[in-house]
Amino acid sequence: MQAVKTRDTGPELTVRRILFQLGYRYRLNAKKLPGRPDIVLPGGKRAIFVHGCFWHGHGCAKGQAPKSRLDYWEPKLKANRERDAAQLRALEELGWSVLTIWQCETHDRETLTARLKRFLDGVSCVASSGA
Repeated sequence: MQAVKTRDTGPELTVRRILFQLGYRYRLNAKKLPGRPDIVLPGGKRAIFVHGCFWHGHGCAKGQAPKSRLDYWEPKLKANRERDAAQLRALEELGWSVLTIWQCETHDRETLTARLKRFLDGVSCVASSGA
């Protein structure tokens, strides 16, 4: 597990490249905000989390818990989901709009680009539910 990166992951780099190509400039891993969002656009109070499907319990094929050692994995993954929800609420209470991008969503670049445009242009300020 020590080989698993927490920043500059492939999905995160994909999102950052798209944002840069769209002309947006951003900050990374804002330490002063709850949950340290992966990408922050402070001017519009927009925060983006890029979650790995496995570690954050997404409902896709990659988000499934292992079949062995359930006594270890189930509480760990549940705690991750609960922490994510608490961080999302804390950011929203501070007036931030939050978007969660899942690892599996980064493969369709065209759809991802459209979703990022809508979020950053203020058309849709709804956070992804995670499933």
